[in-house]
Amino acid sequence: MDKAQILIASNRGPVSFSTADDGSLEPRRGGGGLVSGMMSVAGEIDSIWVCAALSDADRRAAAEAPGARLDRSHDLDGMRVHMLDIPAETFRDAYTGVANSTLWFVQHMLYDTPNKPSFGTEFRRTWEGYTAYNEAFAEALLSGAAEGAKVAVQDYHLALVPRILRTRRPDLRIAHFSHTPWAPPEYFRMLPDDIARELLSGMLGADHLGFLSPRWADAFLRCCHEILRADVDFRRRTVEYGSRVVEVGVHALGADEESLRESASDPLVEVRRATLQEAVGDTRLIVRVDRTELSKNIVRGLEAYRELLRTRPEWRGRVTHLAFAYPSRGDVPEYREYTDSVLRTAKEINEEFATAEWTPLILEVNDDYPRSLASFQLADVLLVNPIRDGMNLVAKEGPVLSERDSVLVLSREAGAADELGKHALLVNPYDTVETAEALHRALSMPAEERRRRRERLAEAAVALPPRRWFQDQLRSLG
Repeated sequence: MDKAQILIASNRGPVSFSTADDGSLEPRRGGGGLVSGMMSVAGEIDSIWVCAALSDADRRAAAEAPGARLDRSHDLDGMRVHMLDIPAETFRDAYTGVANSTLWFVQHMLYDTPNKPSFGTEFRRTWEGYTAYNEAFAEALLSGAAEGAKVAVQDYHLALVPRILRTRRPDLRIAHFSHTPWAPPEYFRMLPDDIARELLSGMLGADHLGFLSPRWADAFLRCCHEILRADVDFRRRTVEYGSRVVEVGVHALGADEESLRESASDPLVEVRRATLQEAVGDTRLIVRVDRTELSKNIVRGLEAYRELLRTRPEWRGRVTHLAFAYPSRGDVPEYREYTDSVLRTAKEINEEFATAEWTPLILEVNDDYPRSLASFQLADVLLVNPIRDGMNLVAKEGPVLSERDSVLVLSREAGAADELGKHALLVNPYDTVETAEALHRALSMPAEERRRRRERLAEAAVALPPRRWFQDQLRSLG
């Protein structure tokens, strides 16, 4: 790859900060495919990463760094990071009010439509915050962009940035990548007409738009055709709009095998593994690892497990369900209510089936990455049943680390089903009877079939590693 300037923009950056006991700031590298992809090519590119401060420690770090450039005050392994301290009200309106409470619900098609949404005067005020947030990112990118630089804008938080950049700097080569699903026009047009058009035209300021699955790319094309009346070539996946032609591409994201195995070799993973093994004894293990997001479908997954125990009593006392949920978006009321529902359902299952010798379900709602890695190693079945998911890396990471040839029970509505569906047991995420039968089939599967499926899943899971995913996006800009 030619050495060229690359600017990346994302709400969450590659580093976050905490305050040590002595009052000093401690940086911590973030996770995820974007960070892995960026770090893997850091020596080959001249890069600046623009992100937002998400905590008090982040804001202090940004304030203390010259020009809010964290790399000028901290060792960040060669990364150059510009962290923006967005005014609190603007950030709240943009991140919580619009991105997480509106756009995320639209793209995952999760609104309780008889009751929500209702786009009144207050939402229009909140939208002004989203616009200001995008403009702040655009200003930061423009301040650091050399002639002809490439800009990689990430996700629905920053949908307006490409158009702002295009208007002011036509020399820039701009990509925007969506990490979520994309809603079809029948659902997307529930947004106010002017805001739906502004979102689409904002993204179309880019030269290249990326999605994780052909399904999401094609849904976006349909929105452009039906809402903007743009000239869309569905075969080539291009949109002609405003005298420009924008390419729409599919860039699936795989597991980072090297990083994953390195993390799994941490001694703390072995400690967690021993603790789990002691807790479950010699029972078979059904494992799930999710954030407590509405889209992850945790409650129906638990109900499917309850259905298994009710209809297949032979598994009582012989199987344990480990359900690990990472707290997510506690500032959104629907998330708090959903977490309560998860806890209530888990309690009901244990009350119905537990014995003095056997606890059928172990649910923990906290952040413990080593425990998750240990559970992947021990799983006999990995349950991934989202209602709708852009990709879902858990479905790919589990088979890579499995030491028991775990069988993947996977929702057909996850983006990962495109690549893993042939070797997983696909289920309708709303059908708890079908999911229970898939769990039974997975637990009963002959060893040779388990091994063959797991090997093929692992091979598919690492076929598109983060480095390649990131490089493909940069190459799409020429």
